[in-house]
Amino acid sequence: MKFARQKSNDISLDLTPLIDVVFLLLIFFMVSMTFDRETVLNIDLPDAAGEQSNVEVKVLDVQISVEGKYAINEQPLVDQQLKTLKAAMMKISDGDTSMPLLISADRNAPHHAVVTAMDAAGQLGFSHLSIATSENSGN
Repeated sequence: MKFARQKSNDISLDLTPLIDVVFLLLIFFMVSMTFDRETVLNIDLPDAAGEQSNVEVKVLDVQISVEGKYAINEQPLVDQQLKTLKAAMMKISDGDTSMPLLISADRNAPHHAVVTAMDAAGQLGFSHLSIATSENSGN
């Protein structure tokens, strides 16, 4: 039995899968690429000359320790609950939300403790909020 071989010189290459792969790679690289646009503002701050005021301003000072424990004007709180912090802030400020509020947190204090103090101040309506820092000693 002889089988006749069919000779065909018609060789074709289907490019559709190749084009699909190229488009998928193109989409992958477009989606995964990040474009960094760094904007730097050069600000020349004005100089100010003045004398230190002798008028003593009453400030509500919220201290946060390394463990995340709160104290207000050096009076430690019984727990670290938001409601306790808010109650102590209102009691010590006598309900005066226009009083300046200073948050003095240890550099290793938990982030959530600082955010909780800021949240309590915002919920109570304190608008003059400052965060204490120390002078950079090159560390």
